[in-house]
Parts: sequence; structure tokens; C-alpha cells
Amino acid sequence: MILLALPALAAAIYYLLALVAAMRWDHQAATGAPPSGGDCVPISILKPVHGRDPRFYEAIRSHATQEYPEYEILFGVSDPRDPAIADIRQLMQEFPGRSIRLIVTDPRTANRKVGVLEELAAAARYPWLVVNDSDIVVAPDYLSDVARPLEDPRVGVVTCLYRARAESRPAQWEAIGLATEFMPSVLVARLIGVSEFVLGSTMVFRAAHLRKIGGFAKLGEFLADDYQLGKRITDLGYHVAFARTVVETNLGAESWREAWRHQVRWARTIRVSRTGGYYGYVVTQATFWALVAMAAGAWRLGLATLFIRLASGLHVGVKTLGDRALLRQFWLIPLRDLWGFAIWLAGGFGESVEWRGETLTLTPDGRIQREANPQAAAARAQL
Repeated sequence: MILLALPALAAAIYYLLALVAAMRWDHQAATGAPPSGGDCVPISILKPVHGRDPRFYEAIRSHATQEYPEYEILFGVSDPRDPAIADIRQLMQEFPGRSIRLIVTDPRTANRKVGVLEELAAAARYPWLVVNDSDIVVAPDYLSDVARPLEDPRVGVVTCLYRARAESRPAQWEAIGLATEFMPSVLVARLIGVSEFVLGSTMVFRAAHLRKIGGFAKLGEFLADDYQLGKRITDLGYHVAFARTVVETNLGAESWREAWRHQVRWARTIRVSRTGGYYGYVVTQATFWALVAMAAGAWRLGLATLFIRLASGLHVGVKTLGDRALLRQFWLIPLRDLWGFAIWLAGGFGESVEWRGETLTLTPDGRIQREANPQAAAARAQL
């Protein structure tokens, strides 16, 4: 029976580490970064777009109001009928003095988003590149914050933490998991020295380094292009740095089925990218192991594990990420954990994922293998 309680102890230690990592992050963010020692390097923002998210215009407008001396925004779409084009043109009209370009392309890569990025990078004029998701909302000093760490020649990629805004209940469920489960794992990874990964919320890097790794064309077969970019640049001998800013994304899942598919895709993508790390996440399933410990008679350990889990999740979500909605929803964390455990189990098996209306099959090394038989793809999507 004692053996059944040991995983709960490991989970409690893990979330204590997350709490320490979050406090360390808070201290570093509060002390701030030193002022820039030189001129600001011009930046090209590359934004691949597919469809129009609920807060899309707010997101792209936040990029057009940056307090940064010189930058351009390049939007890329793969469909000339994409509804987001109207918003992009509206942005151009609202900010006629800002360098904003729209590029319509027909990517041939398995990962069409990477194909769009390849075209945007080829059209970019400036030596530093920023890539982030189309629904990311940023503060006016965002570019200054994310560019500053790249002034260190040892840094190859800059990324940043993010929180989620959600309206529907399934999307709120996802947001709780993002703030209290995924982001603590990011902070713990940094604390113990795992730093080859970057987050799609923000990737800042030098165009020269992108050319060294063969450009976006080398990433076109992979679904987790953000992980591949970070790994390949760190393989050149550079480090990944986190900017102090926290950006915001919008989660648009309208149904539980949609939320489930999104989370399983994310889980399977992590599994094929970082297999050892994925199965190591078993220790993070604190609520499940706390219940196992209590069922085995270790009530104090189980309750202590739950308390530490809640304290860590609240600190990371509210204090570190600034997710105020979590104050009203923190009591849902244990329930969301059990959903997350089911996601983790589902992510550990299977190779197919749903992404942008397509069913994709992932190879063991994370490459995309498109379905040759559309009927088979549709049938598997119903599973």
C-alpha cells in the first residue's frame, strides 16, 4: 500500500519545484532587464494566418501599435478567400504609415503554415524575425521586451509565456489546464536546465540563424515546427531565452469534442517530439495520484499533495501569468486534472491528429504523413 502512495509524493515534490520556479520567475520579472545597450535592431513580424479567430482584429492591431523604432508586419495566407484578409486590409487602412504587407501563397509543404512562413521569411527585409500565432494579443512594449534578450550573442531564440482567454466552458477548461498544468511544466523544465524548446506564442531569432539551419523548408514536414526551430538553433550552440512579457491567446473551442481533439493533438505532438519528456509527465498527474494515495490509506499525503497542487496552480496562473479568471475557477483544477490525465493517456497512443480541418498521421519522429485515402481519414476522425 505504501508503494501506491509514492507517486503522490513525487507529484507533490514536482509542484513544489513548480512553485519555486514560479517565484524565481516573478523575482526576475520584477527586477526587470537592463536597458538596451545599443540601437534597436529592425524587426520583421511574420504572421501566418488561417481563418479568423474571435479576437483576430484586436490581436493584429496590438502588433501595429508597438512602441518600437522600426519594424514591419508580414501576413501570409494560403487561401485568397480567407475571411481574415478583410481584417488585414482594414488594419492597413487604419495604419497607413505602418509597413504592413499581405502575401497570398500556395505552400507545398506538409505543414502548410511552415510553407507560408517560408514565403514570409523570403520577403522579410530585416535581420531579426518574430513569429507568433495569429491570435496572440501583445502589450505596446512587446517588441522591446522580446528583442532585448537577443542582444546577447549567446542567445539564439527568444520565447515567452502566455495565458489564455476563453468564453465557452470547454475553452475555459483548456485555459485552466494551460495556466495550471502546462505553464508549470515549462517553468520546471527551465529550472532543471531543459531549454531546447520554444513556445509558438513567440519565437524571436536572427534571419542568419534561420538560413544556417536550412530555412523553414527544413521544418515543413514537422507538425511541431516551433519545437524543431528551437532544437535546431540550440544545436548550433545557442541558448533559448524567455522574455519577461506574458502574451495572451484566445481559445476558441465551442464544444467538448473540439476541446478534446485539440488537447489530444497537442499531447500527441509533444509525445512524438519529446517522447521521454512526455511519459515523464506521469509524475505531474497530482490529483490522480493524490486520490490513489488516499484510497491506499495515506490520507494526509493525499490531501497535502492536493493542497500543494492547488497552491502551485494558483500562483502560476494568477501571479505569474496574470490570469485573473482563475481566481473564480480554481476549485475546478482537480476536475480539470482528471480530464488532463485522460488526455495524457489518449496522447500516449495513436498517430492521427485533427488540425485545421484535416486528419494527419504523425510518424514516430514527428513528421506529417498525409492520408492517402480521404475516406479512411474521415473514418478515423470519428474515433
